[in-house]
Amino acid sequence: MTRYPRHLAALLLAGSAGLAAAPLASAADGPAAPAPIAPAELSAAGAAAGSPAALDRIGRFFAREGRPSGAAGLSPAEEVRAAAQAAPALVGGAVAVYSLNEGFVAGTAGAPVARVEFVAGKAVAADGRTASVWTVHDGGGWRVVNIASGSDETDYPAQAAATGGGTAFREPQIDAWYVLRGGRVLPLDEDARRSVGPGGTTLADYQRLVHARYGDRLPGSAYDRAGAGGGWAAEQGAAAEPSRRGPAVAAGAALAVTALVGAGLAVRRRGARR
Repeated sequence: MTRYPRHLAALLLAGSAGLAAAPLASAADGPAAPAPIAPAELSAAGAAAGSPAALDRIGRFFAREGRPSGAAGLSPAEEVRAAAQAAPALVGGAVAVYSLNEGFVAGTAGAPVARVEFVAGKAVAADGRTASVWTVHDGGGWRVVNIASGSDETDYPAQAAATGGGTAFREPQIDAWYVLRGGRVLPLDEDARRSVGPGGTTLADYQRLVHARYGDRLPGSAYDRAGAGGGWAAEQGAAAEPSRRGPAVAAGAALAVTALVGAGLAVRRRGARR
């Protein structure tokens, strides 16, 4: 399981503070209709992901993707040519990405099962490769903080919408994607099916399940205070996914990467979906 220092993961929480966390169903309240991010905000996030500067970064991501030595395997001229050949374009609209909420894990009355973590857009290269472009609102506007191979963050919400609606969310610690629908937590991928079974489970039973998994790792716990594995925030931000993804940079860590190296390119690589 990939871990990150607590201060890096904390940047994600700070960077996403401007997102309106949509209220979802809680174990105490039962299912409730989510209040999504305002369409104007999603449009602004999508515009940031589709800006010329962002598309240049996405093109460079595709140019480097799959090369063991990354940028070191390309001369500057080769990287520019490969990025231009990638010709990335954004398809579909930006979507809010929900992740398991620590308050729900703790059993806090009224806590939603998930909260908005960032907004994602789907980029497609000329050869058909896809990438997920993550944006957060940092007070000065929307900006790209991470690029990840594949398009889980937009594909699973689309799958949920096409199969009956509801709110798609992820449990990053085990790389599982679910949809909350009609008071039940239903699986969207194989990791989620292993977690809750093919028929899913009730929201209350899911709360008991995640409390058993992570209840001793929540913010303020001995685990968190000791900094074991970076604590809850690092596990949440890192979205540890050892089953199918390679070395990762958390969205929060991506902010630090941009600040430290000044390259404006945060890369998180993932392998092919099973």
